[in-house]
Amino acid sequence: MRKILVTSALPYANGSIHLGHLVEYIQTDIWVRFQKLQGHEAYYVCADDTHGTPIMLRAEKEGITPEALIKKVHVEHSKDFSDFFVNFDNFYSTNSSENLELSQTVYKKLKQNKKIFTKTIEQFYDPVKEMFLPDRFIKGECPKCHSKDQYGDSCEVCGATYAPTELINPTSSVSGSVPIRKETEHYFFKLSECETFLKNWTSSGTLQQEAANKMKEWFKSGLADWDISRDAPYFGFEIPDAPGKYFYVWLDAPIGYMASFKKLCDDKKINFDEFWNADSKTELYHFIGKDILYFHALFWPATLEFSGYRKPTKIFAHGFLTVNAEKMSKSRGTFITARSYLDHIKNPDYLRYYYAAKLNSTMEDIDLNLDDFLSRVNSDLVGKFINIASRTSGFIQKYFEGKLFLDDSKTDPEHIAITQKCKDIENEIMSYFESREYGRAIREIMRVADITNEYVNTKAPWILAKDDAQHKSGSDLHVICSRSLEAFRRLSIYLAPVLPKLTSDIAKFFNEKEFKSFKDLDKKDITVNQYQHILTRVEKKDIDMMIESNKESLDKNNESSKKVDVDQSTISIEDFMKIDLRVALIKEASFVEGADSLLRLSLDINDGRPRQVFAGIKSKYNPDQLVGKLTVMVANLKPRQMKFGLSEGMVLAASNESEGPFVLYPDQGAKPGMRIK
Repeated sequence: MRKILVTSALPYANGSIHLGHLVEYIQTDIWVRFQKLQGHEAYYVCADDTHGTPIMLRAEKEGITPEALIKKVHVEHSKDFSDFFVNFDNFYSTNSSENLELSQTVYKKLKQNKKIFTKTIEQFYDPVKEMFLPDRFIKGECPKCHSKDQYGDSCEVCGATYAPTELINPTSSVSGSVPIRKETEHYFFKLSECETFLKNWTSSGTLQQEAANKMKEWFKSGLADWDISRDAPYFGFEIPDAPGKYFYVWLDAPIGYMASFKKLCDDKKINFDEFWNADSKTELYHFIGKDILYFHALFWPATLEFSGYRKPTKIFAHGFLTVNAEKMSKSRGTFITARSYLDHIKNPDYLRYYYAAKLNSTMEDIDLNLDDFLSRVNSDLVGKFINIASRTSGFIQKYFEGKLFLDDSKTDPEHIAITQKCKDIENEIMSYFESREYGRAIREIMRVADITNEYVNTKAPWILAKDDAQHKSGSDLHVICSRSLEAFRRLSIYLAPVLPKLTSDIAKFFNEKEFKSFKDLDKKDITVNQYQHILTRVEKKDIDMMIESNKESLDKNNESSKKVDVDQSTISIEDFMKIDLRVALIKEASFVEGADSLLRLSLDINDGRPRQVFAGIKSKYNPDQLVGKLTVMVANLKPRQMKFGLSEGMVLAASNESEGPFVLYPDQGAKPGMRIK
């Protein structure tokens, strides 16, 4: 018996699970179920990735604590995974006491091994939000190919990686301001010293060949030391003995695999050290998307090696999901959440089956073609697979008290041949599942399902049943239906890792609670219950409604922007000059009792009196952030009496359907009262 620990990449606690995410979790769940059906001791753990600036900013926007946000998202994620039958042995959170302890332990061991050092670096700093900016919160022009609107760490057009400070014309995604350069002390992991180890490890068979080849490309350019710290404000774990410095999320996130398993070990009395000690004889597998290969194949094994823990046995990377051969799109309604699928298609086994039919052991992308999805599910599962049982089970119930006749000594070879066809593919099926060649396994299973259906068609039990002589035990009618249903049962067990709900229902049809083991394949004493309709066809209208609902959701989100578009018209320079835009000093700012979105501002435009303005910016700003800053106001707006008081102008802020508001700030040198023209 093998002892196996399996993980999937940690979903980020900043959004819903969508069909692209589910490729990985379904792929992993199938593999783990397969291992358990073989009788191996296999554990599947995962956790929400809960740290980092995006979590902090979203929580701030929603007016809740980061802890409250990640708790809310965890409930949502857990429900989505459960409803798709992704059967984690433990689904946890990286914001846990176990992860804190393990992260600190790993860091201290790295430090003891002289793999940690500090140096002063220059980073982009948002002067408006008063925070250092993570790479993904800076956008600008790629320094290599000059593509616009690229992130601060890599270009999505040419694939180049670079330092954020290399971006041309950078802007902050948080405030829209131009970031400034500011020095700060950061903590680094000496990844450059690990190059020899990593070259050997990544070429040892732990990675797919295409992944190993990608590693060689990265080695050619040399490994840079890894910045593992971030400055406050930051939601995460503080570095020991370093106030105001926090572990970069990619340091503690993969340690979350260990922490989730540690929680399981504590709950189930499993030996944690047996699985994670450097000399462990157990197996460890990571399923990940190819976009995070760099972190898992370089940073992670180096971290484990030099902190005294075991390395992964293998890392399995998969490709991305496209829908109808295109990137998932909100405008086309193909950016589909797990919940939206369940609301319309309802049966998660259909998606599990379709993904399995497409998946292999490579890193190539897979396509969810919705017309093909409709056709394949209806043809394979309803038209071929379930059809075997629906055409033969009635005769067993009606004439033979539900008992199958499987005595080889009293059965002609031509009937036994159907059983043999199912047995002949067993080793192939096992090999395909083990090597993650699910598509090949599905093709073999459906090939034998076709043969079984052809056997039923040829023998025509519905014609034999008209002869009363066929209603006795051991008759051709009895044998034909029995062999067909035996084949159906065996194929069901083969499919159990892929279709847990459907095969569970089928097990009950065979008077079994569930299919627990591949050892049950050769069972001979088999009875069946009355056949109940257990599978319905996918309807085109349900897919269409799912697509439309996603479009509708987007349309609702874009409602306000659409209204602006409709009302837009050109104005003359004379019209523009009627608007008196002034630089204003925010002298005071306070919350407004009873107002959900407003802050009360006292503005000085150097005309001898303060102006009171109510601004709908509470979701983005605290009063303390604003006092003393310059902004832009409409100074000649007609005063408006509100229930909270008189508003004597308007502060300018930018927003769209998903982000904002962001208060506008004038450049350095501007003074209160200056007119903007």
